[in-house]
Amino acid sequence: MFEGLLQLPTWGYITLGVILTQISIASVTIYLHRHQAHNALELHPIISHFFRFWLWLTTGMHTKEWVAVHRKHHAKCETAEDPHSPVVEGIGKIFFTGVWFYHKAAQNPETLERYGKGTPDDFLQRHLYDRFPLLGIFLMLAIDVVLFGWIGAIIWAVQIGWIPFWAAGVINGIGHFWGYRNYESQDASRNIIPFGLFIGGEELHNNHHGHASSARLSHKWYELDLGWMYIQALQFIGLAKVKKVAPRSHVVKDKLSVDLETVRAVVRNRFYIMKLYAKKVILPTIREARRGQTSQVQGLLRRARKLMSREDIALDSVAEATIRQARQHSANLNTVFEFKQQLKQLWQQSAMNHAKRLERLQVWCVEAEKSGISYLQEFAQSLRGYSLKAA
Repeated sequence: MFEGLLQLPTWGYITLGVILTQISIASVTIYLHRHQAHNALELHPIISHFFRFWLWLTTGMHTKEWVAVHRKHHAKCETAEDPHSPVVEGIGKIFFTGVWFYHKAAQNPETLERYGKGTPDDFLQRHLYDRFPLLGIFLMLAIDVVLFGWIGAIIWAVQIGWIPFWAAGVINGIGHFWGYRNYESQDASRNIIPFGLFIGGEELHNNHHGHASSARLSHKWYELDLGWMYIQALQFIGLAKVKKVAPRSHVVKDKLSVDLETVRAVVRNRFYIMKLYAKKVILPTIREARRGQTSQVQGLLRRARKLMSREDIALDSVAEATIRQARQHSANLNTVFEFKQQLKQLWQQSAMNHAKRLERLQVWCVEAEKSGISYLQEFAQSLRGYSLKAA
């Protein structure tokens, strides 16, 4: 049996497989996702084309197709037009057949035309990568087999299956089904685990939906974004330049005035603020409202808890009735929920300029502090201190 030109010990083949799959991961998360789809960083033409060439060898993916499908996912997230939503299609379908959903969306000319703008359209793209997408995959197989023999075929199979499984199945599926949320975005995105070891930080999916144009996906001290580490290394040697990262908000102590800086910080961090509002205002108010109530009312408030605090749940008539009944059982709960809806209007009304938002936020803070509800008062006082600049 042909053993190839290079023979390695078992640990050597395993290490080689890890390295090769990490290159593919870096190509997807740095080049396709953060650079092409979201323009979060610039890449030197040398490294940009290397990533494009490597993806042709290991996946056969077209840059324009991937970018278009991903941008449409953000634009139509969790709707019937979302190319791969487990909320719509079910987790089983996306996890096991996510690649099929991707390819189906990629064959839609309207999707490519509307969402694929700005992607490479040079000679190599038109005459090699687009024209012969499978050639690269078989070329990679030949290289692996020549170098490593029959084990090279196994390495090749791992290379080919790695991105479809982890990206199309795990991230597009489980990443919208199970995990924790740092941001209360209006989609079902989740951070699967805090350590982004398998797909270069892409597991931190809720962080990405919270700040889609950020080149960095890790936002907590315990979260590891390998893709960001690769980007920093590329930037150090002059092959990349970071353009956008998630804004860091600072709460300035003893700041009493709500100014334009407050408005900018609140709007840019709206999903995080909605998460905090649920944690620090809605949930404590519900716990307080349940005290001394009958088991029936307690059950009602328990069902309303998720509906009133989460932004990723579409409210049907049953959910709306549950919220309405819960508000009737607690004046404080009715008040804090109404204040939440008013706060959301600051960024939901796109025609509202910053001057108008400033006026609304000033009124909101004053009225919240007059409410007599300690949780709401404390939240409003902390909101006054929000700033994009450290004190």
